[in-house]
Amino acid sequence: MPELAPHLRRFGAVNWLGFWTLYLREVRRFLKVSMQTVAAPVVTTLLFLAVFLLALGGQRRHVGAIPYAEFLAPGLIMMAMAQNAFANTSSSLMIAKVQGNIVDVLMPPLSPAELTWGFALGGVTRGVLVGAVVAGTMALFVPLRLYDPAFVLFHAFAASLLLSLLGLLGGIWADKFDHIAAVTNFVVTPLSFLSGTFYSIERLPAPWHGVALWNPFFYMIDGFRYGFIGHADGSIWTGAAVMVGVNLGLLALCHGLIARGYKLKA
Repeated sequence: MPELAPHLRRFGAVNWLGFWTLYLREVRRFLKVSMQTVAAPVVTTLLFLAVFLLALGGQRRHVGAIPYAEFLAPGLIMMAMAQNAFANTSSSLMIAKVQGNIVDVLMPPLSPAELTWGFALGGVTRGVLVGAVVAGTMALFVPLRLYDPAFVLFHAFAASLLLSLLGLLGGIWADKFDHIAAVTNFVVTPLSFLSGTFYSIERLPAPWHGVALWNPFFYMIDGFRYGFIGHADGSIWTGAAVMVGVNLGLLALCHGLIARGYKLKA
């Protein structure tokens, strides 16, 4: 009997099946624990809202002509999106490395670009989903009006992608969960709180106002807030360019590290 030649499965320029499978894995991973990954951020954000509006008297304050509640709400929504997009990719990669099953991701015929986008879009999905749920819940307490829906959608996607890629970098670099906690505590949280989430940077003195303009987290919150209230502390087009530039840089860095197998391959 003639020997049968092995059948080689061929993919096109993109392994869409493999990419889609990785993406669905990342989405289903966080949906399985939706009480922790989706519901919990809603409660946390509402607690922030209650503290600033009720305990600190924010209901009587205005930022310019805008009630403080309407100014604060988009920043809180964006903060929830950013934190969850970061948590999705960083925890996924870190758990795979600690448990030793990272090989299950590296062995399939997936290119570095497909791996990067598969992980990143999973984080984007979690971030945008959390943002939508938080916004829907917050709308019960704070009047949310859309001034420019295109800016809201762009910054929701761009910011979630930025933090998702940052989480991917953290997951690649980290050797243990303490390293991820360090990135969260010393990078993500400070940049989030110093980005104008709770205040307008126009109230900062000159040196600190200039420092805030170098914070990419400021632009993602400022542009997102502009989409709701029609007011921005910085240039909305400069902010959009910063978001695109930072994301392209992070994409290139993640792609390069995955292609080299940095801290991923023994």
